[in-house]
Amino acid sequence: MPPRLPLLSTRVLRIGLLAIGLGLVVGCVARLLTMLIGLVTNLAFHQTWSAELTSPAGHLLGAWVILVPAAGGLIVGGMARWGSRAIRGHGIPEAMEQVLTNESRIPARMTWLKPVSSAIAIGTGGPFGAEGPIIATGGALGSLLGQRLPVNENERKTLLAAGAAAGMAAVFSAPVSAVLLAIELLLFERRARSLLPVALAAVTGTGVRFALEGPGPVFPMPALAAVAPQALIVYALLGLLMGVAGVLITRLTYGIEDAFEKLPIHWMWWPALGGLVVGAVGYVMPATLGVGYDNITNVISGRLGLAAMALLAFAKLVSWSVALGSGTSGGTLAPLFTVGGALGGVCGVLLSGWPALHVDPHMAALIGMAALFAGASRALMTSAVFVFETTMQPHALLPLLAACTTAYIVSGLMMRHTIMTEKIARRGVHVPTDFVADHALHRPGLPGA
Repeated sequence: MPPRLPLLSTRVLRIGLLAIGLGLVVGCVARLLTMLIGLVTNLAFHQTWSAELTSPAGHLLGAWVILVPAAGGLIVGGMARWGSRAIRGHGIPEAMEQVLTNESRIPARMTWLKPVSSAIAIGTGGPFGAEGPIIATGGALGSLLGQRLPVNENERKTLLAAGAAAGMAAVFSAPVSAVLLAIELLLFERRARSLLPVALAAVTGTGVRFALEGPGPVFPMPALAAVAPQALIVYALLGLLMGVAGVLITRLTYGIEDAFEKLPIHWMWWPALGGLVVGAVGYVMPATLGVGYDNITNVISGRLGLAAMALLAFAKLVSWSVALGSGTSGGTLAPLFTVGGALGGVCGVLLSGWPALHVDPHMAALIGMAALFAGASRALMTSAVFVFETTMQPHALLPLLAACTTAYIVSGLMMRHTIMTEKIARRGVHVPTDFVADHALHRPGLPGA
């Protein structure tokens, strides 16, 4: 009879302790990056010296505001050309590529180039959330730690994922969905050797946020009632629509990127051109500029009417897809949640005209948030749990899971790759679709850990 081995080894515990320290550092870096975005925003739009994160919407620049995102894009383009081209893009796909092709080795200069370039892009009106660059920076810090210490490739991957999870948790107070994001988009496995350090980093990152900003949901909203059976069916069908929307948005984003590729000018100028579109949209609808977390709160709280939500969804989609397609430094999470929440809110208001369906527009907005992200990224569990954690609405969990599942199914049938994997798939990188669990290692014919 073979000897019984313990579930954990001292190396796993060692990586776990490193992950706790990494979570502390990334949590503080997240706060510093948020302050840097606030500083750039206040200087660019309000001409004040303050690190408080404010909305650009209250600016007094008039039509001159069109040039602000273009100027930011010009700076980011220069940083990409003479610093590192890797700062361009979402952040998560680039981290995935390093995991899959480069033994999770991210260049050390990315630990400062990515956050600084993102702060400039977002602070000058780029329609992105702070979470993308923070996740990317956390992953870079974890990778750097793994390169400086005597660890193997799997342990370095775990530290990269732990840093990314700590970054997401520090922004949104969402440790469970941060762990799930790491599993679904970075680790591609469900092994104790990886899960425990990532969980420790996510909990630590959340603790840092609690210490600096206090507890409570990131997106507060009125309490939701339990869901009626007929409404659950409607929300699942709404997930189907959001899945289709996720596919179309993915194709739109990469179609715009392909259009920029055909321009007869150097790619360093593309973010500035995209910035002109961002500025023009922002001139018409200032709410599309900058981080825009308040847009999500306004949508799910019912503060916007039908027309306002429809306009927000369209304007944010145009601004974000052009900015991202131009190759500037940004992310996907907050824009997709904003667009999805607004689309879901529109559907909810329309469907609430049939009382027999028992559709709540607030719940429909939450469904739109989660299901659109699930359809675009196919991070099924991350999408459902994230919206629950950031709003703390227990009655939403079942319809969220139903809608995200239907969105995932539609997305999987309509497109092979996702908004996260299309870019690296075009470069010839194979992205795993299956996950390995510990028990699988003991089956005959399978390699060990």
